[in-house]
Amino acid sequence: MQADVVVVGGAVMGSSVAYWLTLMQPGLDVLVVEPDPTFARAATALSVASIRQQFTTAVNVEISRFGIGFIRDFKARMGLDLGLKEQGYLFLSQTEAGAQTLRDVAQTQRDHGAATEVWSPDQIKARYPWLEVGDLTAGSFGPQAEGWFDNMGLLSGFRSMAKTQGARFVTDRVTGLRMAGGRVAGVVLERAGEVACRHAVNAAGTRAAEVCRMAGLPLAIEPRKRTVFVIDAPNARHPDAPLLVDAGFYLRPEQNHWITATVPQDDGPCAPDDFEPDLHLFEEVIWEQLYARAPGFDAVKVVRHWVGHYDYNTLDQNAVLGPHPEVQNLHLCNGFSGHGLQQSPAVGRGIAEHILTGGWQTIDLSDLSASRMVEGRAFRELAVV
Repeated sequence: MQADVVVVGGAVMGSSVAYWLTLMQPGLDVLVVEPDPTFARAATALSVASIRQQFTTAVNVEISRFGIGFIRDFKARMGLDLGLKEQGYLFLSQTEAGAQTLRDVAQTQRDHGAATEVWSPDQIKARYPWLEVGDLTAGSFGPQAEGWFDNMGLLSGFRSMAKTQGARFVTDRVTGLRMAGGRVAGVVLERAGEVACRHAVNAAGTRAAEVCRMAGLPLAIEPRKRTVFVIDAPNARHPDAPLLVDAGFYLRPEQNHWITATVPQDDGPCAPDDFEPDLHLFEEVIWEQLYARAPGFDAVKVVRHWVGHYDYNTLDQNAVLGPHPEVQNLHLCNGFSGHGLQQSPAVGRGIAEHILTGGWQTIDLSDLSASRMVEGRAFRELAVV
């Protein structure tokens, strides 16, 4: 068995790579290997499915600028409406230093085409009178091109079009990489055996480090657990609300309910199969802060919860993209630290361009290159939610 490109992982990132490869070079033999086609525990399926341009690094703004346009045009491209709701993100600051940071990064965002506005507490109150603003110094708001959408619709579109364009998808598990002359010569599957290939793409999400170890390479990416709560708040019905990012939680509307989560204080690596929810986080961490920010959340009931994992880059919380400097035909597509779904359109295109041309083309993604991981050269993203 053989293929031109073997993609390890068939969720949104691997399917995006397959879509772009087969779109750019018809007839290219692309094989996508995914052990669970239900995607029940994939970060794609368990995402809060949001997109923003309010990042602190210019390349991430560029990635999202492409992503929002792609999602807006998805129905024309793929025949699916992703139900995009562009209600914006609102980041809040409680310190003068934080307000200055918001102003500084907003200018960077605007320099790269975003429309970020920095508001005073009075402006926040005028727009969203249900918020308490007495402790705030500023807020940054994306009035357009930020919001949330159908995560599984995005995956379905990529997969369907990639298959239509000739990509093959198999249900199997990668158990090894056969190396020869410092390159990946083949990908070993649990059931189907070895698949010889010219290129391999690591799109294995939280198991990315396992795949790299098969080639004898370390990768500073680990799974981090996030418990997400769906809550009902009958005294807080604000369907026009943004995705609110406060000091200790985030919150966004979801039909007649809300979605909220926090980063645990003792945040650290978890086992890849640990999906046990940290239910105490709502009562002990989120609710008090939420009620202080918006008194309408006085009566709240958790109606549902789930657990997802971040593929967390411990070096700088940014994506790791492109060929590994020590194994040039092993292309990394990892470490998104919670931002993979929204970045998948641009990143899939970038990885495909690099495989086919040997370099970044439409967007220069070199700041996110895999070489920085080997060198220990951090390129930090500060706006990690």
